[in-house]
Amino acid sequence: MRTQVGIVGAGPAGLLLAHLLHLEGIESVVLEARSRDYVEHRVRAGLLEQGTVDLLVETGAGERLQREALVHHGIYLQFDGRREHIPMTELTGRSIFIYGQQEVVKDLIAARLAYDGPLHFEVSELAVHDFEADRPRITFDDQEIECDVIAGCDGFHGICRPSIPDGVLSIREREYPFAWLGILAEVAPSTDELIYARHEHGFALHSMRSPTISRLYLQVPPDEDIDEWPDERIWEELQVRFALDGWTLEEGPVFEKGVTPMRSFVCEPMRHGRLFLAGDSAHIVPPTGAKGLNLAAHDVQVLAEALVAWYRDGTTQKLDAYSETCLRRVWRAQDFSTHMTTLLHRLSDDAFDEGLQRARLEYVCTSEAAARSLAENYVGLPRT
Repeated sequence: MRTQVGIVGAGPAGLLLAHLLHLEGIESVVLEARSRDYVEHRVRAGLLEQGTVDLLVETGAGERLQREALVHHGIYLQFDGRREHIPMTELTGRSIFIYGQQEVVKDLIAARLAYDGPLHFEVSELAVHDFEADRPRITFDDQEIECDVIAGCDGFHGICRPSIPDGVLSIREREYPFAWLGILAEVAPSTDELIYARHEHGFALHSMRSPTISRLYLQVPPDEDIDEWPDERIWEELQVRFALDGWTLEEGPVFEKGVTPMRSFVCEPMRHGRLFLAGDSAHIVPPTGAKGLNLAAHDVQVLAEALVAWYRDGTTQKLDAYSETCLRRVWRAQDFSTHMTTLLHRLSDDAFDEGLQRARLEYVCTSEAAARSLAENYVGLPRT
């Protein structure tokens, strides 16, 4: 087989890249180790920035999103028995959208299949070769694809980044001393906007996936055993951390739960030869800032524009600048995500840390400048 761009990974990054390239007449093949059913139903991110939504809509992949996404205009910060609203749309002119990653993936798969774009699931023995030369190759299932470039969109545990020789990449990472216990519950959200709650027991987040499905999180130790958290205990703890006079947290059947470790991770550069890394294969952010999927969308938009310039004009400036361009936004997102994480989670039993957190939260809730800074980072900075 021969194609122009070989894409490893059929998550949102790989599928969106294939979609953007197709619109510009550039051929690609998408390869995914998991089944279609798996990638269409794995629950991941659920918050889209205005720029990500605009990109999907402008490129014809956002029709269902426009019908079904929940549009939000702010968030609540809760601490010390009070709940303050940060009016993000009022402060920035932009909104945030609740629409699950699995729904984005379904839409992009449907778009890919509508024009018969090559898309292979459940491939085995995936490997990338010769990406330091002019004709990189991808092998799988006793087959071989020759490409002009390879896009590694296969996530943190994928095969592309580990295929780069030792000594090429600089890895910068941080692991946090806590994790999130997350649930999906069949109950209408008890709030009109997301609630980020700081409590002496630890952080809690009330989000949603639809008008009938709520998504909730609790801060727990990183080695927490999910079996130690029956549904009754989870709801009891959520009630404690969200407690507020005059407000009720509604409960319902839990149909999914799990513990997610918290980490920050960046590899530099995001390219070696003709292998380009995008999305979680190159960087991970803690979910407090809701940046993971949005960073992946930005990566592949930058990469698609660079490939278009290369194929049309033979110019390499944008390809050469790919890593630097993406990493500027990645580090901005890392800084914001770290800020949100340290602002809201219980970091230690140190009374000084606790005092600093209260002061910072108070400042955000009383200073328009501080609220505007948080809002413009949360809804997403203008796209490159």
